[in-house]
Amino acid sequence: MMHSGGCLCGAVRFTTTGPLRAVTYCHCSQCRRQTGLYYAATSVPLMGFSLTGADRITWYASSPQARRGFCGTCGSALFWEPLGEERMSIMAGAFDDPAALTPGKHICTEGRAQFYAISDGLPQHP
Repeated sequence: MMHSGGCLCGAVRFTTTGPLRAVTYCHCSQCRRQTGLYYAATSVPLMGFSLTGADRITWYASSPQARRGFCGTCGSALFWEPLGEERMSIMAGAFDDPAALTPGKHICTEGRAQFYAISDGLPQHP
């Protein structure tokens, strides 16, 4: 299985091979502030992830556990990389064909903005 995607301006492109994890929706305050609502991401092992335009990515160390990658040209939020793990989380909307993704669960739901409800029936974790 191969999937591809990239940022809004095309400066950063990626390809994944192998199965993609079901999409996790994170409602924490960091994800809300970076994306404007919540983070919807899948994940792949690093050995199944390739990247072009790596020099265009700006990395932000958002916590001691992870860093966030976005296109330094157009600002598209693209990646969340857990430090010390061999995987890359990729924003679901960055895929060329996001229909290939499956919904999974909601996390950090206590941090969600109060102007919306989570009512899709997926598991929710505070």
